[in-house]
Amino acid sequence: MDFDLTEEQRLLKESIDRFAADNARDPAAHGTAPDLWPQLAELGVLALPFPEEDGGIGGGPVETMIVMEALGRGLITAPYLSSVVLGGGFLRLGGNAAQKAEFIPQVAEGSLKMAFAQLEKGSRYDLYDVSTTAKRDGGDFVLDGRKGVVLGGDDAGLLVVTARTAGGRRDHDGITLFLVDAEAPGVTRRGSAAQDGTRVAEIAFDGVRVPADRVLGEVDGGLPLAGHVVDVALAALCADSLGAMEELHRVTVDYLKTRQQFGVPIASFQALQHRAADMLVAVEQARSMAVYAAMMAEETDLLTRRPALAAAKAQVNRSGRQVGQEAIQLHGGIAMTWEYKAGHYFKRLTTNDMIFGDTDHHLRAVMQEGGLLEEV
Repeated sequence: MDFDLTEEQRLLKESIDRFAADNARDPAAHGTAPDLWPQLAELGVLALPFPEEDGGIGGGPVETMIVMEALGRGLITAPYLSSVVLGGGFLRLGGNAAQKAEFIPQVAEGSLKMAFAQLEKGSRYDLYDVSTTAKRDGGDFVLDGRKGVVLGGDDAGLLVVTARTAGGRRDHDGITLFLVDAEAPGVTRRGSAAQDGTRVAEIAFDGVRVPADRVLGEVDGGLPLAGHVVDVALAALCADSLGAMEELHRVTVDYLKTRQQFGVPIASFQALQHRAADMLVAVEQARSMAVYAAMMAEETDLLTRRPALAAAKAQVNRSGRQVGQEAIQLHGGIAMTWEYKAGHYFKRLTTNDMIFGDTDHHLRAVMQEGGLLEEV
């Protein structure tokens, strides 16, 4: 199969790689990272995944992979995953014509950020574990509940919220997706930084009124849509981790060539060469699975798509852990300092490992095979 990039994809890669190199995060620079959102909007990458008829550029999962790989390589903490891949994914795959016309152009031009509020206390990685409620009141719904670790949730203007409109806490049916104004009365947020520097938020909904025209997809039937969008996000996460692994391997090899011991570079020691080679093998395994994930992300058949994305995330997680641990050990104490970037790449990989399912979670999903419809 031909995995070569098209001419348009190659030009995109050159552009976003240059952007990532010019704006790579400096671990020694304490404080808030610069706001790169306007620059990403000017490059057109915020409009990339959306169809042209909706105000986008018409890119697909491969184009998203190219962008996410570059962002991971540069340790860039812009909320591309939360706003464009996740939030934009819900609009693209589940929004009606009016919702697409209202919100997609704003996301594409960078004036609106989105976030997916799904995790709850004790829910782990189960999308169907939802206790936040939405009750009908006239022509509106009234939301009550708490969401945690909302990626990009502290400065998002529009939230996609899972809420239970029927059934018990862990039922697969009865979950509805809502578009909620983050500044609506009853919404309170508390933002913080994750270990890799990305922003997350705890969000409370207390009697928040949401008009019925802000329902995404079907009432009581939002779980399949949420599962598909999360699978698309898994492919993007695989690409982000791949970019981080590539750069971490590169700086580790450069360090081995520079660091001297007994009067020679430690890269001349065969044992360390073997470990660097093992790192490269892990990176290439991750690359293969990231490409596979990108190819399968838009597959509409759940029983085909889900095991493919679960297998990809499990392998990329494993590769990320191996590459990160080897890099720290080969660098020695310097890798643990704030000023050196090796530790920050390992933090990025560790954070990505936990988003939407760790290795064990996805390995279980792969092994369940035919029962996956019950594990959306």
